[in-house]
Amino acid sequence: MRLWVWEQPKGLTTWPDPAHPTATVAPELFRRTGPGIAADGGLKFDLTGYNAEHFERLRRRIVDAGKRGIYVSIMLFDGWSIEQKAGGGDPWTYHPFNRGNNINRVDGDPNHDGRGSETHTLEIPAVTRIQEAYVRKALDTVGDLNNVLYEISNESNVDSREWQYHMINYVKKYEATKAKQHPVGMTVASPRGSNADLFDSPADWISPDRDGGYTDDPPAASGVKVILSDTDHLWGIGGTRSWAWKSFTRGLNVLYMDPWEAHVIPASPNPDLRVNMGYIRFYAGRMNLAAMKPSPQSASSGYCLADPGSSYLVYLPGLGDAVRLRFVGRLLRLVSPWVSRHVDVDLAVARGTLAIEWFNPRTGEILQAGSVQGGGKERFAAPFGGDAVLYLNRGTADR
Repeated sequence: MRLWVWEQPKGLTTWPDPAHPTATVAPELFRRTGPGIAADGGLKFDLTGYNAEHFERLRRRIVDAGKRGIYVSIMLFDGWSIEQKAGGGDPWTYHPFNRGNNINRVDGDPNHDGRGSETHTLEIPAVTRIQEAYVRKALDTVGDLNNVLYEISNESNVDSREWQYHMINYVKKYEATKAKQHPVGMTVASPRGSNADLFDSPADWISPDRDGGYTDDPPAASGVKVILSDTDHLWGIGGTRSWAWKSFTRGLNVLYMDPWEAHVIPASPNPDLRVNMGYIRFYAGRMNLAAMKPSPQSASSGYCLADPGSSYLVYLPGLGDAVRLRFVGRLLRLVSPWVSRHVDVDLAVARGTLAIEWFNPRTGEILQAGSVQGGGKERFAAPFGGDAVLYLNRGTADR
């Protein structure tokens, strides 16, 4: 999961939350010592001192997540905290780097345009040094834990690229002095971000936007970067079970930004997607995931995760999903639950017997369908209509 950070104590969003119409964030990153009053009515920030409660909570929540087998991506900075974006509030008025809110005479808006976008660049050395010190504090707080990933910033603007590269390298260099090192990630800029900037970065993992087909026909992961395909950067709020299965069988990791009870984000949750991410987790736990690689050429559907010769996880999209013609697609979506599907799988390198298992992502039903001998190409017909998952596994057959 992503552990969100807000750099500012107020001005989160213009989206209505009836329970909290003027939402604030606490505990803040920096100590509030004054003298003087900041824009939100609290004491001004001292950018050389940290709020112990913030970092205690950070560590406590990661420890609690680890007890439940959950990895946590720590968001160090947030682009929505320095400038107003579509649907967002006015965060810069309340930001600690706003010259009116700190006692250190730090000015994160030297051109006085009412935005703090310069703070997510290398333009202001004094700000960069404060950010580096904060990063060290965060790494010192949780660096001994195993279930940690670092995300430099959520949706900073396109001018942040070199700053993000710098921060990625800074984290890596600082962690090199520690007993443990953790993956460092970069998520796509917003608006008008570039996935190429992610792939060119020194990051270990990345989260792209929809460019290149990541919403409907994701490219197979090459292994150059670990890819966390996040609905936040693809739709904002969105995603389907088909997207999740396509992404997983193309070697991607899927994340869903869940609106929960429609508080703050006025959208309904997607239980079908939630449940299917659980199904994906179920199959991930059954296979030797470290050995599985995307193998689109191994299945006629184009969606296959395989340890060639041993295990194959194949996704068959629903007919309405496969055909994008508007009117024909609508018709096929109506009839697809009653139409049987088939897929050809190349088992040329498989030796021995593989068990055949079908999974229905609409119902959660698992059907055992005998076995097949490896050594050639085989055709498999789904025993139900709509989209389907085929799991071929030599280990299961041997048992």
